[in-house]
Amino acid sequence: MIIHNSQPTIESIREKVYGGQRLSVEDGMYLYRDDVPFGELAVLANLVRERKNGNDAYYNINTHLNPTNICVYRCRFCAFRSDLRDPKGYLMSDAAILERGHEAVDSGCTEMHIVGGLHHQMKYDWYLNIIHLLHNACPRLHLKGWTAVEIDWFAHLTKRSYEQVLRDLVDAGLGSMPGGGAEIFHPEVRDQLCEHKADACSWLEIHRIAHRLGLRTNCTMLYGHIEEPRHRVDHLVRLRELQDETEGFQTFIPLAFHPENTGLDQITKPSSATDLRTIAISRLMLDNIDHIKAYWIMLGVATAQVALACGADDLDGTVRHELIYHDAGATTPEVLSVEEIQRVIAASGRQAVERDSLYRLIERDGNHWQLQQPQPILENS
Repeated sequence: MIIHNSQPTIESIREKVYGGQRLSVEDGMYLYRDDVPFGELAVLANLVRERKNGNDAYYNINTHLNPTNICVYRCRFCAFRSDLRDPKGYLMSDAAILERGHEAVDSGCTEMHIVGGLHHQMKYDWYLNIIHLLHNACPRLHLKGWTAVEIDWFAHLTKRSYEQVLRDLVDAGLGSMPGGGAEIFHPEVRDQLCEHKADACSWLEIHRIAHRLGLRTNCTMLYGHIEEPRHRVDHLVRLRELQDETEGFQTFIPLAFHPENTGLDQITKPSSATDLRTIAISRLMLDNIDHIKAYWIMLGVATAQVALACGADDLDGTVRHELIYHDAGATTPEVLSVEEIQRVIAASGRQAVERDSLYRLIERDGNHWQLQQPQPILENS
């Protein structure tokens, strides 16, 4: 029998990973140490990635809708928000929103990702009606919308429960929820970044309720600002614990902080080495979440491609009309074509697989698509 030291080592962690055992908080903290060889960490993360997803690397054809950038909150990390009288501020009309929906359909998109500012002059019905309008006009377009922070704001506006708000949105046509607004859960950090908006308990409770109602959701972590490795590991463990309870998270997306045009612009953005280590550690710690996304908009295409060998199995998608991270200084393209995404994936040695928002496989003929039917199971005669 092997007796482990109380202090983690790469050998003890390797034994856990090969044995399918859960890593501890201490293991996660150890893996963030600079003296842990990244090559060994990447091999372990890739092992878990291939256990879950084989050689497949997923993408989807999607577009973003940010209906307004005017926001009541003043989060220090945000370059997207605007004040009401700021020339940069905007509010999309119903006609413009519908035009964006039809453009998405005409471009072959299967998903629209909807997030934005919390405009203090707009009533709850305006936000609800965005989902209703788009679902009625474009019924095949999956609407992944409104973060937990926005759901919390809607509950504040209406004096209704989170569950009532979520039921309204589902009835209007909401298909799933993005994972934004999580930032860093630990109050030592969250209180400095965004002290007035939904706290960690509210974020987790909203996702818990969404899962109970049958809504699949994503989850995120914003890293590379004022947090420390212990805050990141704490964040991952809280997500893992909720997933143990609900099994409702589909994908975890580590979000690299972009400081330009924010209240933290004195900070240097995370290095590619930090990005890749965070992805690998996330893959190892989140043993109960199927997918880890290398969001190319934030990481850059080259780093996202390398991440496919370090624990990630998803690149996101074409991402038309993304504003939030480009406002914060992202220099990545504003859209990638399907051919470019497929080329990036193929160059990494992976098999490109188009998915919908719920990870169902897509068959496509140009802009016309349908869900791929599973092969029937033939019983032995």
